Amino acid sequence: MKKILFLCMGNICRSPAAHCIFQYKVDKAHLSNSFFIDSAGTIDYHMGSPPDSRMIEALQKKKIPVIGASRPINPIDLEQFDLILAMDKENLKAAQNLDKKGQWENKIKLFANFSSDPKVEEIPDPYYDHQCGFEFTLDLIEDGCENLLNDLSKEL
Repeated sequence: MKKILFLCMGNICRSPAAHCIFQYKVDKAHLSNSFFIDSAGTIDYHMGSPPDSRMIEALQKKKIPVIGASRPINPIDLEQFDLILAMDKENLKAAQNLDKKGQWENKIKLFANFSSDPKVEEIPDPYYDHQCGFEFTLDLIEDGCENLLNDLSKEL
């Protein structure tokens, strides 16, 4: 079983969206028994909260079930997950900083590495940036999740 953790700052916008979308795609591909999927944040400010209401609305427009609650990443996650995918470089660095011995660096990556567009380096945070919008962010996440699933399915 592949264990995938999506990571952003508060775990209420991008990483739970990736969790929901990837779970949806995995379920549609009848691969639910092959993956354990979760999301976390680099801060614990929203711990226990559902995704942001604007992200819920954007996910519902795409008919994607909303699952999960915010939680902070912890050092045990580095050991337990096969892949930790940060939505931006700041959160990538935060996850890398939890890896005091550098033993998990090969599994901590940028989610944007799975984008079809090589110009996408980070997934923008729509929480404060009203220009990028939740729908735009979801489109980037959907694309990355599709490519991630295609890549990981080859290993099953």
